[in-house]
Formats: sequence, structure tokens, C-alpha cells
Amino acid sequence: MINFNEAPYTGKEFEFIKKAIDNKKICGDGEFTQKCNQWIEENTGITKALITTSCTHATEMAAILSDVKEGDEIIMPSYTFVSTADAFVLRGAKVVFVDINPKTMNIDENLIENAITDKTKAIVPVHYAGVSCEMDRIMEIAKNNNLMVIEDAAQGIMSSYKGKALGTMGDYGCFSFHETKNYSMGEGGALLIRDDENVERAEIIREKGTNRSKFFRGQIDKYTWVDAGSSYLPSELNAAYLYAQLEVAEQINEYRLKLWNRYNTNLKDLEQIERPYIPKYCVHNAHMFYIKARDLEERTRLITYLKENDIQAVFHYVPLHSAPAGKRYGRFSGEDVYTTRESERLVRLPMFYSLQLEQVDYITDKIIEFYMKGN
Repeated sequence: MINFNEAPYTGKEFEFIKKAIDNKKICGDGEFTQKCNQWIEENTGITKALITTSCTHATEMAAILSDVKEGDEIIMPSYTFVSTADAFVLRGAKVVFVDINPKTMNIDENLIENAITDKTKAIVPVHYAGVSCEMDRIMEIAKNNNLMVIEDAAQGIMSSYKGKALGTMGDYGCFSFHETKNYSMGEGGALLIRDDENVERAEIIREKGTNRSKFFRGQIDKYTWVDAGSSYLPSELNAAYLYAQLEVAEQINEYRLKLWNRYNTNLKDLEQIERPYIPKYCVHNAHMFYIKARDLEERTRLITYLKENDIQAVFHYVPLHSAPAGKRYGRFSGEDVYTTRESERLVRLPMFYSLQLEQVDYITDKIIEFYMKGN
């Protein structure tokens, strides 16, 4: 069976985990946590990066730092993972869903303004598949309406928009280092902070509401509880696993792009499907390769056919506005023209660092075979 995903592994993970144990500090903010933060800062140009226990928690921190509160409204796409909404729902906000651009599966920036009310607090663009939203327009709308921008860049590390790293353009950005991502620590994420004046409070919130980070830097002689916070700091063991991949991040990225390009080339003449669209202003990270079938029924048959041939392909999000919690905590602005329709067509193909080019050839052969048989 060709799995849909396998966690990235470079060979240094055990060495680094052992070093973290030998350092006699595994609770977090040790050598490897600091190295991960520094790597993100150096490779994105962000003012401050803080790795977290998950991208969900990074988004929760962004919601707290943005002072999201009960009665506020947050604009986002419905085609996203539940964490994008949960972070704001937990603060008492209502999520306002906007339709997507079917070419990129990202929020349609042209529909955002119609969703703004006097209760709107923030726009949350989701960079689907590591392909950027139209950030110039989104930032312009936010500026004109005095709104926060929190980038859900869970899938976006190593991707950019007009030369700017994803996660660095909004007030806050959020990365994921979940097992399914390009670089992994099992469960984990990172909060990217654009403005220097927000860094100290972010450190406090991440450290259970204490100024413990300043204490470890020797800036104060004891630490204490100074604000509301939680435990968003990951273990050094997780950070050590992650840093083994960040050390060779470019190598991993280049190989994933090679896999992505192989998929794209092999399927370019198959007229029955749609392949990913990459706008000219984007550099993507080969987070995923997906195709679109004609409709839900065809997608179901295709996934079944691939499974029968030992290939695990999956579909992605069920739109949040159609879920029970989505109906309770949110509303859809305007008409759902593309969100549901496109979500029912999309198939994600296997994509991971240890996938072989020959396996990609086998997968694409079976997809072509499915259509040539007239399934």
C-alpha cells in the first residue's frame, strides 16, 4: 500500500532527541526550541517566531493577542480545517464564511468587503496547499477597515507571495508542524509575530501567563504571573525532532517539488481532471498535489479504484458552514457558489518526503487507467 502520508524523517532525529535529554532540559525553551525559533525568523524575515504545541494553539494565541472577544466577527473561508474557526469561537466570536476562488481554493478576496460589518474584528486568510491568497488586496481591505489580519499558513512554510514569506504579512501568522506537514514535530506549530510591540505579551501568554521567558534571559531575578495565558510551549523532544528537518529544509523542499512536478507532468494531458493552479505571484512548497474529478460520485469511484490498487488517496475538508458547529457558531456571507461544489471534487494524492518517483508514476498510471476504462 502506498500511504497517503508518512511523517518526514532525515536520520538525525534520534541524535538530536538524545542531545536534548543529555542537556537535562526537556520541558521546552531549551537549545532546540531556540534553534527552531531562530530558523523560522531567519528564513522568513519575521520579527519573532515562537514554536507552539500546535498550529491550533498558535491561532488561539493570535486570537488572544488580537483581543478577539464575545460578539466580534471573524471573516474566513468555510473551506478550511476546524482549527481556523475554533480559535475564535473559543473567544466568543462569530465566524463569517466567504466563498472561495475555485482556481486556488483560497478565500475570494473580492467578496470580503461585502462580509464586513461594524462587528468585524479580523480577516483570516487560509493559504490552501501552500499557495498564497491575494494578500495585497486583503491587506488593503484590512487597512481601510481597521481590521486585524491573521494568516492561517498551516500549510505554507517555504512558500511566498511576491517575495514575502507566507505568515509574515498579516499581524500574525500561524504554521503547522503536524505529522502531515512538510516538516513535522508530531504535533506542533509556530506563531509568527510581525510587530515588535506584541512580542513580550506573546511570550507571556505562551508561558502560562508568566514572564518566565524574561527570567531565563536574565532580564528579571524572578518570574511571576502577570497575564492570562496557557501552556503553549512544546517539549524540547518535539523541537529536537523538528530541527533535524529544518536543518535540511531546502533539500526536503526541493525533493517535494520534484514529486509535485512529476505528478503535474504525468497528468498534464488527462483532460478529465483539473490540476492545481499556481498564480504567477506565488512560490509554492509542494505541500500537496490534488486533482479534481467531475463531481462527488466520480471522486468516490476514483478513490475506491485507487484503494483497490493499493493507493491511499483522500478527500479534504467538509465545508465548515455545513457542519453542526458551523451552523451554530457561524454564518455564510453571500452565496455558496464554489465552496461545496469544489470541495466535493477534490482528491489529495500521496505526498511525503520518502515517496519515490517510481511510486508517483504508478499512481498516475492508475489514475489514467481509471479514466481510460471509462469509470
